[in-house]
Amino acid sequence: MIPEHKFINADNIEDVLRLLNENDNAKVIAGGTDIIPGFHIDSARFKEIELLIDINKIKDFNSIELADNHLSIGASSNFTQIINDPNVNKYFPLLVNAVSQIGSHQIRNRATIGGNFINNAPCADSVPALLIYNAVLEIKSIIETKEIPLSEFLLKQYQTALNTNEVVTRVKLPFLNENYSGKFYKLGRRRGVAISRISLAVLMKKSNGIIEDVRIAGGAVTPIGTRFTKIEDMMKGKAAKSDLFKEAAQKIGEQILELTGLRWSSIYKLPVVQQKIYQLLEEINLEMNSVNKNEN
Repeated sequence: MIPEHKFINADNIEDVLRLLNENDNAKVIAGGTDIIPGFHIDSARFKEIELLIDINKIKDFNSIELADNHLSIGASSNFTQIINDPNVNKYFPLLVNAVSQIGSHQIRNRATIGGNFINNAPCADSVPALLIYNAVLEIKSIIETKEIPLSEFLLKQYQTALNTNEVVTRVKLPFLNENYSGKFYKLGRRRGVAISRISLAVLMKKSNGIIEDVRIAGGAVTPIGTRFTKIEDMMKGKAAKSDLFKEAAQKIGEQILELTGLRWSSIYKLPVVQQKIYQLLEEINLEMNSVNKNEN
């Protein structure tokens, strides 16, 4: 049985900010694919909610727009919008790949990009892709508008830096140059409608066989989505070769153990993560070599 709550259909951002400022126990709702099931199971995370503020009518929250140096995605844009948007496909294909594997068609028609990372479940599929794209969040309150990198916004499992009087309005993805190539990988218990057991996103840029930039992020293998920046730094400036990829895969396994400790799932997850990181790096490298060869 879902408990009764006050419910307001907000008409504009100003109303949302005012309501959040006046009600400490208010919660913004868009897709509702986390909150509503949470109510069904009487989740402690949602017990304090007294007021739900629906933002679906507000265009500023669900538009996808090109800017001079970034793509701006409204926080209540659903995954189907993102999958079908030509600019997201053109500039950020790994995000499309990630969100196209979330849930079913029905879920993707409801679930929103903002809800996915604000809920901050370990298995949030959009997070690894957003992290390697250096996503920045626009956050508003009645007092101010601020921006914060997603990597700083995610604090710990099911907890973020969002204050009770604030709302995430947009996700900003800085454009990459054309020399990047990447891959996204998801492992679930079945092929469709499955929660991630492992998700990985990798981007690489190289010149004359030397890695100029590499970005690696994982989901469902650490308490929250994580960028493996120490391994990235270790790889930069080195030749893109199998030995380096093997070393990176080994070190990622070590870092995951440092972050999570030895868990019941470590015995199967760590070898899979290490093997897939190695394979993804190899595949990206081979594809980039093929492109360079064809161009020459």
